[in-house]
Amino acid sequence: MREYRICSNCVMDTTDSRITFDVDGLCDHCRTFRDDVLPNWHPDERGEAELIRIADKIRADGKNRGFDCILGMSGGFDSSYMLHIAVTQMKLRPLVFHVDGGWNTRVAVQNIENVVEKLGLDLFTEVIDWEEMKDLQLAFFKSGVSHIDIPQDHAFIATLYRFAAKHNIKYILNGFNYSTECVRNPLEWIYHGSDMRQFWDIQKKFGTRSLKNYPISSIWYHKLYLRYIRRIEMVRPLNYVPYVKEEARRVMADLYGWEAYPQKHFESRFTRFYEGYWLPTRFGYDTRRVQFSSLILTNQMTREDALKELEKPAIPVDQVPHEIEFVATKLGITPEELITYRDMPIKSYQDYKSQEKLFEIGGKFLHLIGKERTLKR
Repeated sequence: MREYRICSNCVMDTTDSRITFDVDGLCDHCRTFRDDVLPNWHPDERGEAELIRIADKIRADGKNRGFDCILGMSGGFDSSYMLHIAVTQMKLRPLVFHVDGGWNTRVAVQNIENVVEKLGLDLFTEVIDWEEMKDLQLAFFKSGVSHIDIPQDHAFIATLYRFAAKHNIKYILNGFNYSTECVRNPLEWIYHGSDMRQFWDIQKKFGTRSLKNYPISSIWYHKLYLRYIRRIEMVRPLNYVPYVKEEARRVMADLYGWEAYPQKHFESRFTRFYEGYWLPTRFGYDTRRVQFSSLILTNQMTREDALKELEKPAIPVDQVPHEIEFVATKLGITPEELITYRDMPIKSYQDYKSQEKLFEIGGKFLHLIGKERTLKR
């Protein structure tokens, strides 16, 4: 067992087993932000000029089309604010694409409808085969790994990519941003969602039905084929604008009646259960450490406030039985069966077949050529 330590600057700690500290107690997440992200991130006049250039190019390429890009909208804040920026600042005509994996909250549905309607856009929704999704999610529970949200995340990404390819849409707007996501979840917490070798290994070992309709997108498909053969570009608008979360929330509330969630990613009932209860209870991983550390590094939260928030559970204790019952019922099992998965021996992604080395090499290459500033490790 490693001696417990916490970063002197952010709130990442040794629950991330690969974390390292320098002589001043500064963790490697903070050093990566200081050395790699900050010098190359320009949400100022330079970013604005680049955003205008990108928007001009997208509009020109999309001329005489019904839309000039596609935007995947989860109902979360980042994708919703990105849609606001895409339409009001970039003057784009995005196809708004939503994937319904069966776990939308009422608030998320309302937020999506409000923003889309007030911007005068159309919403395209793809519904995932629920029986296949349910069986796949149960397979991940039975595997004992921490990354049980992969079935939902992968379905969202794969459906979006395949729709863009099918309809020859050349630009995909992506909500990733350094302002709120400059610290990445460690691999042992949330593993690569596109590692199809691991995906199929778990599905074959624990799944009970074949996946005939579930969407698949391998790393080769969306990182190589779509990017270099089909020339489909991923654009991250939020990295070019000043994106201060609380200021943006006020804008969204005033313009669209946006209703905030208790925590990032809580627009999904499953992700709320997974990140708010399952990860911290079963594994000791609290994703708020990653989220708060990102906000600390971008001067949107103090370390003291983050530590106070971490003293409280993400989901109040009195709500936990209801969350367990809701998720179990939705998956077609009893709460008692779900609890047996919580208490079973812990497994990691390293206990199953994987393409970890491939992802490691690819990540380092993209970092070397400046395409990725933060590495998942």
